[in-house]
Amino acid sequence: MKLIADSGSTKTDWVLLDDQGQPSGNIKTDGINPFHQSEQTVLSILDRVDTPPVDAVYFYGSGLRPELRPVMQRLLASRFASAMTIEAESDLLGAARALYGNEPGLACILGTGANSCLYDGVNIVENTPPLGYILGDEGSGAVLGRNFINALYKGALPVSLRETFEQDTQLTLADVVQKVYREPMANRWLASLSSFIYQHKDTCHELSMLVVQGFRDFIQRNILPYHRPDLPLSATGSIAYYYQTELAHAASLEGLRLERVEASPISGLVRFHRS
Repeated sequence: MKLIADSGSTKTDWVLLDDQGQPSGNIKTDGINPFHQSEQTVLSILDRVDTPPVDAVYFYGSGLRPELRPVMQRLLASRFASAMTIEAESDLLGAARALYGNEPGLACILGTGANSCLYDGVNIVENTPPLGYILGDEGSGAVLGRNFINALYKGALPVSLRETFEQDTQLTLADVVQKVYREPMANRWLASLSSFIYQHKDTCHELSMLVVQGFRDFIQRNILPYHRPDLPLSATGSIAYYYQTELAHAASLEGLRLERVEASPISGLVRFHRS
């Protein structure tokens, strides 16, 4: 039996594959990030993964830098003692495997944050550093929210949309500044504005174009430097999934072809490890 995990900082999806490679159980736990969490915290989360003995564990997680992979492998081995195979890899490699299997392609994660890579069908061979939502993260939910607020209060979007936003959210400009500059997790709050943007993008041309331009910025600064316009572009993550029409349009304008979009990599990882 195989156990597959896709972990972000907020939650982890675990899927158990039986001897025939069929999913036989799904478990959700808190997110695991060994960069931010102590080993004891990680072990306490792993203790909540209730499965029969497994032969292999494949873990993909955010914050899993190369120097932290041996740490994560050791923690997984202590919890799943029956497993003869244990892999701990980055969420970016997980996204690439989920989207392309053993074929090459341009793989992206577009959620609260953003990341991308050139994948050769086995390994990540190039990765443009995303740099986070202050210095980069173009195409992410956080940057989409940041660009939206900027346009909303600097006159690039209709006044009526600003009035609707303030009425729906019960926020003023002072409240927005408070949330971004004085409260924790500003990136998550900015990304949460995606729900409002999604509701109004089809009735506001300027807002729709703001979304498209955000994806063009992402492609221009993160994907085009790979110099592989011959390869397809695919993405996973909530922003990619809900805005796939705008993402496809942006890709087309930049001379690329959007091949596949998935809300989560877990189903693709099941396909990859089933073989």
